[in-house]
Amino acid sequence: MKPVDKKIYLASKSPRRRELLRQIGIDFELLLLRSDGPRGADVTEEVLSGETPAVYVARVAREKAAFAYDLQYRRHLTPRTVLSADTTVTIDGEILGKPANPNEAKAMLRRLSGRTHQVLTSVAVHHADFTGQVTQVSDVRFCVLSEAAIDAYCATQEPYDKAGGYGIQGLAARFIEHIEGSHSGIMGLPLFETAELLRQAGLPLP
Repeated sequence: MKPVDKKIYLASKSPRRRELLRQIGIDFELLLLRSDGPRGADVTEEVLSGETPAVYVARVAREKAAFAYDLQYRRHLTPRTVLSADTTVTIDGEILGKPANPNEAKAMLRRLSGRTHQVLTSVAVHHADFTGQVTQVSDVRFCVLSEAAIDAYCATQEPYDKAGGYGIQGLAARFIEHIEGSHSGIMGLPLFETAELLRQAGLPLP
């Protein structure tokens, strides 16, 4: 099984995922899905009743990849492998989404302070008759955060487009005492697992 060419479609708006794909030499073109508008989102990111964090993140990644794979044909694009991913942060079994305002961001950081939480990133790949998916889980332990540190961090723009209200690749790196898992997975794309899926889809990787 071989892809039509070496370029893939990335069905994600995340600039971090773009950086990570470039880091391992993956050539890609964006194939973005609609997240709002009069007709609503192409794939809902609302947590459905009864969904655990692992089920939720896998469903969203899988549905985005499937929708984008069909979309390339509806738009008469060059057929290529499609990759999508979704990341969620969870503590005490509860999903922490992207904070909408400083109060939400501060509340999330207070919950994470001095504790270990989990970051789940699910990656889904579609190509021809191949459909593959993997969900990577990392443990992240925060130091105890002072109110001053929380206030200062939430005065920046970092917390507001990231699940859990922080980004490991930014200023919040100084909050993190220990990680167990995948640093790139915490950023939004576990590179080892992603490369393995793309190989299985037929992408020629060294």
